[in-house]
Amino acid sequence: MKKIINTVNAPEAIGPYSQANLANGVLYISGQIPVDPVTGKLVEGIEKETHQVMKNLEAILTEAGMTFKNVVKATIFLKSMDDFAVMNDIYASYLDADSYPARETVQVSCLPKNVDIEISMIAHQD
Repeated sequence: MKKIINTVNAPEAIGPYSQANLANGVLYISGQIPVDPVTGKLVEGIEKETHQVMKNLEAILTEAGMTFKNVVKATIFLKSMDDFAVMNDIYASYLDADSYPARETVQVSCLPKNVDIEISMIAHQD
């Protein structure tokens, strides 16, 4: 059985999708971009963008009763691999080194709203 997870503490979906779906103890979080859910505006600069994306992901995890420790897989899309080191340091600061998820990072030519980063995650209930 699928349960749709939605929170006002993360940006509303900008298309025909849910913020996340919980199915059989697995949480599938849609790609998050750096939209501030309070203002509805994009934040700019890879540092601020990465922090905002991680805060958006954290809000969805919290709504589902989980934390970053529950994340088993992350997919990161960057507009430029030149931003990798900065993004990676900020990303790691939100995680516990004892429970890093599996991950891939890919460079893409364009992202929604022309942002520099988008991250999706899969988490599992303990």
